[in-house]
Amino acid sequence: MKRFLVVLLSLHIFFCCFASVVISESGGWLESAYAEWSSTENYSDYNAYICKENGSYQLLDKPLLRCYGNYYRADALGLPAGNYQMKIVPVSDNNELESEAVETPLLQVAAHDRNGFAHFTWKNGVGAYTDAGSLKSGVKVLYIHVGNAKTITTDVVTSNKGAVTHCVGLQHIISAYEKGQDTTPLCIRIIGTIDVNDLDSLGSKEEGLQIKGRKADTELNFTIEGVGKDALLRGFGILVRNCKSVEIRNLAVMTAMDDCISLDTDNSNIWVHHIDGFYGTQGGGDHEKGDGTIDVKSDSKYVTIDYCHFWDTGKSTMCGMKSESGPNYITYHHNWFDHSDSRHPRIRTMSVHIYNNWFDGNSKYGVGVTTGACAFVENNYFRSCAKPMLISMQGTDTKNGKAEADGTFSKEDGGIIKAYNNIITGSKTLVYYDASNSPVHFDAYLAANRNDIVPQDVKSKAGNYTYNNFDTDPALMPVITPDAPADIPVLLAGEHGAGRMQHGDVTFSFSDSDDSSSGLNSALVALIANYKSPLVSILGEDYNVVINSIEDNHIDTSLSFDGHVLLNPEGSLLRLFTTAGVCLGSTTRKLIDTDALPRGLYIAQTHSGVLKFYK
Repeated sequence: MKRFLVVLLSLHIFFCCFASVVISESGGWLESAYAEWSSTENYSDYNAYICKENGSYQLLDKPLLRCYGNYYRADALGLPAGNYQMKIVPVSDNNELESEAVETPLLQVAAHDRNGFAHFTWKNGVGAYTDAGSLKSGVKVLYIHVGNAKTITTDVVTSNKGAVTHCVGLQHIISAYEKGQDTTPLCIRIIGTIDVNDLDSLGSKEEGLQIKGRKADTELNFTIEGVGKDALLRGFGILVRNCKSVEIRNLAVMTAMDDCISLDTDNSNIWVHHIDGFYGTQGGGDHEKGDGTIDVKSDSKYVTIDYCHFWDTGKSTMCGMKSESGPNYITYHHNWFDHSDSRHPRIRTMSVHIYNNWFDGNSKYGVGVTTGACAFVENNYFRSCAKPMLISMQGTDTKNGKAEADGTFSKEDGGIIKAYNNIITGSKTLVYYDASNSPVHFDAYLAANRNDIVPQDVKSKAGNYTYNNFDTDPALMPVITPDAPADIPVLLAGEHGAGRMQHGDVTFSFSDSDDSSSGLNSALVALIANYKSPLVSILGEDYNVVINSIEDNHIDTSLSFDGHVLLNPEGSLLRLFTTAGVCLGSTTRKLIDTDALPRGLYIAQTHSGVLKFYK
């Protein structure tokens, strides 16, 4: 990757800055920390450091430092829990100005919640990180953004004789691992917005980016994670197939082609967390809001989906098809189903633990089971969820037997739900098993104690399925201590709650009228359509600038050109590009002599906009 030039060498520019740096905000999050800063004058460059309390400072990778116009931000990732401090040092003429350096206060970093089935049978750390939160030994880290998703390069071992393929482009790199010869853990860090058109290719024409193992349950040790609070995939999703030990975290997905994230076919030990799932590509019928948000299917097993925020999604999360050979153990915990309509999850065949989720204004239903599925639903908070729990072809699904031919949830055979210690308010209907009064048409079996065994005479009406009591077997079930259900809304809306870091950079609130509506929210549709990344630049990286994309309202009127000298009266950080997107360098000089440039068309870019000029 090309280094961000401090001095515009081709123009023989020299400058110096002396303004103090001011840290406006800093904090610790989950195995990460951040600092935001600005200065009264623009330095040409910065370095950022991180240290654990009483430790020594370590330099952060330069792409972790970004400019957002009137402020800068640095994120430190892969931090085991503890107290840390960050330091920001301005740079001038390639020299650090240590006398101008500023430090944050101590920042408290918490550990990610690694409860759930993904980690239960895999003790080597799911993805590219150890269970302590640091990167695994020998890991390869790639920083991906709009300017390099097509051109990022790395070498991947692709034969059993050690042959190496030089790969260009994000999908090409990931696909090369499908050969199964390179065992290097891979951490892909997404910066800003990546659009489907920014990718070099699509591994899946239906989904988008594809991560695929050579055969079922191929150990990859991959993590795809967003940097900071504004990482976003637009116009595509992620398909995971034949993989073991893959983690996807701290990302938003908007207008995905099909699913936001699809765990499809022979996966194991997959961890998906802190995802903001928005509307997908709109279609007809039940695809008005897109297809699935996070789906788990086709014999995927030992999966944990947690701390995700589902924004008015239609079909939120399907769990299981009809082809599972089992056993398939899945965990959903601490997810915020925020006015999403249905499938929270919709389960076939699998054994699923659903705890500490916030069902918040769901117009259709919460948890639904079919085809012999077993679901343990505990310590959740249901607020205005129309039908909290459903079993196919009985109970509420058939109006307690009055409309057995017209099941609205599914025409498939049923399964069994065990419910314990849930808070349920504002729901329309929920029928618990009662041997005397509701022995057939019920929606769930209500346990008096967490470890109660569901009797074998509790059966689904369609299919005659019983509950397998997986949750009471310590050899099968992770040992956890759930949070109190009354605390869930505050926890998930809080500092370490659902969705991306700091709850992302999208602010939107639903109204009470949205509780009963399953239609598109026009305001949310407009927000998604009009969203534009606030990211201006990445230190250490050069963006490709396409001259045809520059609009009049992006012109920086403070800049001017008289034929020989480019005027930058505010002395703001300026970068100079050719129209082919080659960055010639950077400066904060107010008067820039262009005599050294050959004739041609150029682009000058500041935080305020751009200027096209011909030399």
